[in-house]
Amino acid sequence: MPSPEFFQVLPPADALALFDQQWQPQPPADTITTAAAPDRILAADIRSPEQVPAFRKSTVDGYAVRGSDTFGASQSLPAFLRLRGELRMGEAPRDDIDAGDALLIHTGGMLPASADAVVMLEHTQTVNEGEIEILRAAAPGENVIQAGEDVAAGGLILPRWHRLRPQDIGGLLAVGIHEVNVVSKPRVGILSCGDELTPPEAELTTGKVRDINAYTLSALAEKYGARPLRLGIAADAIEDYRQRAEAGFDACDILLLSAGSSVSARDYTRDVINGLGEPGVLQHGLATKPGKPTIIAVCKNKPVIGLPGNPVSALLVARQLLPHLIARYQGMRPEPPATTKARLAQRVASVTGREDWLPVKLARAADGERLAEPVFGKSNLIFTLIVADGLLRVPLNTGGYDAGIIVDIERF
Repeated sequence: MPSPEFFQVLPPADALALFDQQWQPQPPADTITTAAAPDRILAADIRSPEQVPAFRKSTVDGYAVRGSDTFGASQSLPAFLRLRGELRMGEAPRDDIDAGDALLIHTGGMLPASADAVVMLEHTQTVNEGEIEILRAAAPGENVIQAGEDVAAGGLILPRWHRLRPQDIGGLLAVGIHEVNVVSKPRVGILSCGDELTPPEAELTTGKVRDINAYTLSALAEKYGARPLRLGIAADAIEDYRQRAEAGFDACDILLLSAGSSVSARDYTRDVINGLGEPGVLQHGLATKPGKPTIIAVCKNKPVIGLPGNPVSALLVARQLLPHLIARYQGMRPEPPATTKARLAQRVASVTGREDWLPVKLARAADGERLAEPVFGKSNLIFTLIVADGLLRVPLNTGGYDAGIIVDIERF
């Protein structure tokens, strides 16, 4: 008999709200090298162990001076200063400068203690070997970065839950932080079930089909920042299914069970999930096509999803649910999918009470307008997705879309 929940289907957004209510992620932290941390999520605030820059430095090629020695200088009435030599890059000044002195300095060079400004080369002129003219006044602090101006010692560099970007990696290494604590990537366990399934590398015999769900779901999990764990294939026998599910559940943070979720005499998935821990199954049935027989559950504070065995259904439902779970595990919100607008090439029908997801192929009309051509086919044919460029979502209770309207397409 169908479960009562199956007659009370929920939109995917409401199913995600059930996860949010029943699941409180508690991710551990990993310590990894900063160089290996792009796109990882910080597990703690990071404060700078030192100031940046560590010393006052020039922002231009020019002459380090005392600003007061240049006051009033102009093209018609230059100031004359003694040239005290050149400060090479990477060297600390050996001597200070006195009133009326100038020191040739390069961008990034360290200023002598008494210098408080830098005159750009363009605003100077050489008089002789030991003297220069200053053709424009330089105010104290001009063309100078002060010590600690970028980051103060002890200052907050990056907050917890921040996703590390390339510039962040550079900033951390600039202050000598070579290791960081990041949120562990969630382990997404994927268990397939069915006597008809065989590993993709095995020779195909009569009545068998290759298990592709474990691999498409693994690729999806990895794309969104998780570590997939393929748990093998369970037989259509509840004890084997239960044992493999329990072992996989202990090894992962999010568990996906592929197949066995449809309403049939061989529906073991509900019983297997409920045996993993409280509260168990929260919802059986989503208001979406494909993917209506999906099971939503939380067991011992771990999300569990019972997916259809149909390859297209499994992938498209997981695409709606899994990115949210992976992001939430890491204290983040999922990035919205990339979309593009296109004119629908033909009418798309939909049934009231569900949202439909339809593969589309994108093309250009003769006038250059982008067109979305629906890809029709049986829901278990993975190649309907392979030839498609994206997905069209038909919302609940819209009845479909007429040809010629502008729609949003989620790009693959």
